This record gives sequence, structure tokens and C-alpha cells, in this order.
Amino acid sequence: AIERRAQATWTGDLRSGQGEFDLESSHAVEHEQVTFASRFEQPGGKTSPEELIAAAHATCFSMALAGGLARSGHPPTKLETDAQVTLDNVDGGFGITSIHLTVRGEVDGLDEDGFEQAAQDAKQNCPVSKALAAVPEITLDASLA
Repeated sequence: AIERRAQATWTGDLRSGQGEFDLESSHAVEHEQVTFASRFEQPGGKTSPEELIAAAHATCFSMALAGGLARSGHPPTKLETDAQVTLDNVDGGFGITSIHLTVRGEVDGLDEDGFEQAAQDAKQNCPVSKALAAVPEITLDASLA
């Protein structure tokens, strides 16, 4: 099993407090700040859990798609994936209501239908998509560049 760790600290109440997190396994990000405003208003140079989920999903999906394309004999030259995570007030509390993935690929020897099918397969089978299965709507727009 592969394990990765992150550590978060929050001080103060929700609205006026602040937090920070470190990626403990890689140390690639340390002392990254998050506030109520960066999550629910404007980022102001800080991040949010939803932005981190978007980054994780876009990366995981791209890796799954690259692997699937290579296994089918069409290794990609380039994949560019954007993930948009929507946080909204639902039934008196906040929740992630949708994720929209957009991928543009450069893949030799593959038509649009083949690319779309490979992208749908990656969307269904990447570990982050599986972990986010409770999100009511995950959509995909896939096309060749």
C-alpha cells in the first residue's frame, strides 16, 4: 500500500481564524495558508480544500488517461486537463455539488470517438474519481487539440 500524508492546523473560529497545511510526504508545499475568505469568497493568494481537490482530480485523471491511451497503443503527446470544483450551499450546509473536467489531448492515430471513450474510461476508473463518487455530478468534456 502507498500512503501519503498532509498535516493541517487551524487557529481561531471559522470566520476570523486561519489555517495552514503542509504536504508531509513530499514537503512540496509547506505552510500553505487557507482562510474563510479564501474558501468562501476570493482566494487572495491563498488556497482552499476545493482547489486542492481540483488539482488532485485533474492530475489523477490525466495520469489514468495517459496510461489507458498507452495501453491501447496510442501514447499521448500531451494532455491538458482542467478541473472545476463547485462548492455550494445545499440543505443548510455546504457541499461539493459538481466537478467538471475538461481535457484536450494531442494523440497520434486516434480519432475523436476513440479519445472520448478513453477519457470516459479514465474518468470512471481514476482513484480520485472513485474517491469522489459521492459528488452528485461529475462531467467531462474531452476533445483532441
